[in-house]
Amino acid sequence: MSIYLERIEDKIECFEETSFEALENKINDQIDVNKALLLEVYHVQHHIYHHHKSGYPIYTAVVHFKAKRA
Repeated sequence: MSIYLERIEDKIECFEETSFEALENKINDQIDVNKALLLEVYHVQHHIYHHHKSGYPIYTAVVHFKAKRA
């Protein structure tokens, strides 16, 4: 049995919440998790749209993490 370990260079994660504060907390929690993988935030893109049935705003974000450079 062989185990190959490779470093993660890029990681993109998508988030969705019903409030901006909850979205921010979720992203901050994931930043802490990705620090253990030696990843840092490279770019954040966020949008707001209204749910078609409820009419409430939905906050979304796409966060691009990249490997830390020495």
